[in-house]
Amino acid sequence: MPIRARIVGTGGYQPGEPISNDQIEALVGPLPPEVAEGISIEQRFWQIDPATGEHRENNSDMALKAAQLALDSAGVGADEVELMILATGTPDYPLPAVVNMVQEFLGLERCATLELRSGGAGWVQGLDIARFYLEQGSYRTALVIGSESISPVLAPVFLGKTPDQVRVRDRLPVYMFGDGAGATVLQASEEAEGGLMPGAMRAIGGLRKPGIHSVGGGTHAPLHEQQKAAKLVDLRVDVVGAGDFTPFMVTEALADSLARSGVTAESVDHCLIPEGNVGWMLDSLREAGLMTAEWKAMEGKIFDNLAQTGACGCAAVPLFLDHGSRTGLVKRGDRVLLIGVEATKWIYAGSVVDWTAG
Repeated sequence: MPIRARIVGTGGYQPGEPISNDQIEALVGPLPPEVAEGISIEQRFWQIDPATGEHRENNSDMALKAAQLALDSAGVGADEVELMILATGTPDYPLPAVVNMVQEFLGLERCATLELRSGGAGWVQGLDIARFYLEQGSYRTALVIGSESISPVLAPVFLGKTPDQVRVRDRLPVYMFGDGAGATVLQASEEAEGGLMPGAMRAIGGLRKPGIHSVGGGTHAPLHEQQKAAKLVDLRVDVVGAGDFTPFMVTEALADSLARSGVTAESVDHCLIPEGNVGWMLDSLREAGLMTAEWKAMEGKIFDNLAQTGACGCAAVPLFLDHGSRTGLVKRGDRVLLIGVEATKWIYAGSVVDWTAG
């Protein structure tokens, strides 16, 4: 009997109290009205204290809490986890990996671990990797985490400055990004129905400049030279490039994910695409002539929770999925298409799951 990998539990965590757009405006000043409307974000959560920049939590702390919530919802003990995969673009340290810090916090002496350095597609990639290992019979229980700690990079934009001293182009990331973590527990099953299907992933920006570039703190230049920069880590977001190319990337991701899974768009009950319902995305799709049959079939099926979480990189898709599961939107027997995208080097990953969790 073929083995299927099933999602049996989800968990999501974001730190502190929600930070409103009014609070962000007090820190960095307003955005042009058309830009503010386009990002469609009403609040976000930060691990730092906005007033001081002090850390209240770290990436590994959030990842642990999301993992514990997922294990609790699955009714699975931490000692049952044999494979742990974590995706993040903002680790506590270059080494050791965040996944191994979570391993330690969970009290696991031995566990197969893997960390993916990513900006948004990584958790979905990790899900497909875990599926493969479970289907091969290598492991029975896997924990897949996406976590992101972006606020520490944002703090130098506004700390010690008045809002009028913050350039307009530096304000957008502060409005956009939040922190958090999401996790799922997967288990191998001999049941013929339900579970994950083969996924798709591809980097299609091999010849394009990065749409998101985090510069500093690495080994690209002598450290003594990096220390002279105005900011140790500079988060650069190509807003225009993202607006132009993301619709093409998401359209390809949609078609590729359905083809790899061998299902039709019409058979999908829910489609989770971050920013899939945002006005600028839909307008861009229409203007570029990208309203494909797959997109039309997804009308009314796309969901996310971006407005309430902020853009959370690798944590976005598992956070949205956890929200969908816990609110009853995603129910047993539903077919869900998950798509993660990132503008770093224009990467997407997609996976279809026939939902079996309670």
